Amino acid sequence: MTATVTEIWRHPIKSHGREKLEAVTIATGGTIPFDRLWAVAHERSQADGSEWVSCGHFCRVAKLPSLMAISAAFDEATGRITLRHPDVADITFEPDTDSAAFLDWVNALAPDDTLRPARLVKAQAQAFTDSDFPSVTLCNHASHRAVEQRVGKPLSHLRWRGNIWIDGLAPWEEFDWDGRDIRIGETILRVRERTDRCKSTHSNPDTGKRDANVLSALGSWGHQDFSVRAEVIQGGAIRTGDEVARV
Repeated sequence: MTATVTEIWRHPIKSHGREKLEAVTIATGGTIPFDRLWAVAHERSQADGSEWVSCGHFCRVAKLPSLMAISAAFDEATGRITLRHPDVADITFEPDTDSAAFLDWVNALAPDDTLRPARLVKAQAQAFTDSDFPSVTLCNHASHRAVEQRVGKPLSHLRWRGNIWIDGLAPWEEFDWDGRDIRIGETILRVRERTDRCKSTHSNPDTGKRDANVLSALGSWGHQDFSVRAEVIQGGAIRTGDEVARV
């Protein structure tokens, strides 16, 4: 069976909304355009966007499960983002000039016993991916189905917050890609590491409520990893339906 791209996703604001795309063009050494370009620094964070910093500097789903239910639509022409969540009204704003309105909106989703959202920070060096290099996350539907079987119920694959979803592989086949080059459409990506997971995966993307012990399920295989992070070594276009193959 030929492996193909089924879905492409980006997350303009780290942990604050997902957006489905039909096609992207990725530059060599880059990420999916506008993926995790912004992040929300909490009240104890010193992050200012001048350099990459780890996820602990930011408000994220692992600490604020309700964020998982945010969906996003980013208008590249106007620079405006629309965010939607089932518990609050939609908001449309320009992140570079109108962050105050957004912070008011997202603070309504944050419980009182957590670090508060303080600043919307724009990446000036590299995007705020969880890797310390610009990366694209490749996810395997067959591996997701294996996790569903261990958990014992259907799970939305969106809880993994990956970039490119692939079908037609064996379960966990993507782990065999470490250090290998993968061609997707016009693009060649070099897989550099597996993606270690946290409690964010316990949250339901429809409700923002924790509803599954995904880490325990992963632990039954002796790890807590899902998906792989890859570096773009030859840029180009990727579209849904493109073939995925080792180079």
